[in-house]
Amino acid sequence: MSEKEKIVQLLDQVPDYKLGYILAYVQGLTAYEDDESYCQKLYQDYLEDADPDKDETYTLDECKKEWGLA
Repeated sequence: MSEKEKIVQLLDQVPDYKLGYILAYVQGLTAYEDDESYCQKLYQDYLEDADPDKDETYTLDECKKEWGLA
């Protein structure tokens, strides 16, 4: 049995709620030929993001406090 056939067979055993994770992973694997172009695309997406809060930073202590870990 080929590796592709094994993957397809295993997919039948994956619960529906986990399929989104697998889909995202496989899309990431197939989206770009090499890591460099993938990273460049992520960087360009970040630069073009219009969210005004995208550059806001938080200290580790602020995050811990917000998440109830302090």
